[in-house]
Amino acid sequence: MGKKILTEKINIPGIREYDVYRQNGGYKSVEKALKEMTPEQLVESVKASGLRGRGGAGFPVGMKWSFIDKKSGKPRHLLVNADESEPGTFKDRYLMEFIPHLLIEGAIVSSFALEANLSYIYIRGEYMFVFKILEKAIKEAYANGWLGKNILGTGYNLDLYVHCGAGAYICGEETAQIESLEGKRGNPRIKPPFPAVSGLWNEPTVVNNVESIASIPWITLNGGEEYAKIGIGRSTGTKLISASGHIKNPGVYEIEMGMTVDEFMNSDEYLGGMIDDRPLKALIPGGSSVQILPPQYIFKTANGDDRLMSYESWSDGGPVTGSSLGSGGFIVYNDTACIVRNTWNLSRFYHHESCGQCSPCREGTGWMEKILYRIEHGQGTEEDVDLLWDIQANIEGNTICPLGDAAAWPVAAAIRHFREEFEYHIRFPEKIKNRNHFREEPMEKVRQLLVK
Repeated sequence: MGKKILTEKINIPGIREYDVYRQNGGYKSVEKALKEMTPEQLVESVKASGLRGRGGAGFPVGMKWSFIDKKSGKPRHLLVNADESEPGTFKDRYLMEFIPHLLIEGAIVSSFALEANLSYIYIRGEYMFVFKILEKAIKEAYANGWLGKNILGTGYNLDLYVHCGAGAYICGEETAQIESLEGKRGNPRIKPPFPAVSGLWNEPTVVNNVESIASIPWITLNGGEEYAKIGIGRSTGTKLISASGHIKNPGVYEIEMGMTVDEFMNSDEYLGGMIDDRPLKALIPGGSSVQILPPQYIFKTANGDDRLMSYESWSDGGPVTGSSLGSGGFIVYNDTACIVRNTWNLSRFYHHESCGQCSPCREGTGWMEKILYRIEHGQGTEEDVDLLWDIQANIEGNTICPLGDAAAWPVAAAIRHFREEFEYHIRFPEKIKNRNHFREEPMEKVRQLLVK
């Protein structure tokens, strides 16, 4: 078993409750931070840890903290991003549902490091039951002196609130989240200025993901250098992976960065291999917005090395032979899966969730959805695949926020690696009327048909 930082205590009976959490070492990092450390020391410890943002972008957390404006004299804020809306990702819900005080403890220490006195947890609207769990835990923290005025007699004050969104994927983007929290429509802002300078109410703000903030108590108690010893290279520490699809053991796993993909996918300790022992067809390693890969690029990198569960290893080879660890939404497909149907489904999602602010995204996502619909439903033409490629290329890099890229990358990767499936749908529309066509007609037979 690998090192456990976030889930070590998650199976202790009653750990959701304050008394049990406290009896098992809860809030010790708050005591150490407020009584023994300065905000500057905390920031340096997190920088030394090498902790990278676990929401998808992977930007170093300590560096992000160091950017916050301390010269203006304006109030500062921590905004915990709990708007977990990436399809295939459900790790933050796992933490908040089963060990909510860990997130609150991390938010207190992080707020102290940022010298913030008013902080928020922004949670997605579909997580209403988790919202109630967090509300209860925050009340317990207030009642026991961990939040409010003069915490532990140190003179430090902090108020922490949970804000429930209305269920918009775009509000997972930090500036759209700030807009929503301010009571406005969740449209991303043009940057600069960045939130660290002008964020919530035009005041310095740091936005970090739930998993990132939940890692802070361990780093505070054990030191950034100890955290950096776990993992590999610049991918330090542990990572939560949300695993789903055609695997024997779906669920949330905490792994040490650097284990091989082969071990993670095939060992009984983790995913246990493919369900029904059918062949592996494709993998999305980091949530729906990253590139889907065929088997030849899943276990090996472009230069033939073992693919590792790390940021650097997944990006090896760029978009042609690599992908991204992203948010850790690990989606596995066997040989019965239809890549065209999967891509159409993702495009429906991104079209629906586009805020409409940027015309390449607003128009392009709708256009891709329509083309993919007709290909999937036997109405496609030979020109449609090239048209799809041109549309996604004109979306990528041309929008205010990354949603445009998130919509374009799955389409580009699906065409790059599975173009023959698109051609099969177009040339043999009568064969795809049965939704289980790939179960009955494996890809070897499809390739033979395409050659004729």
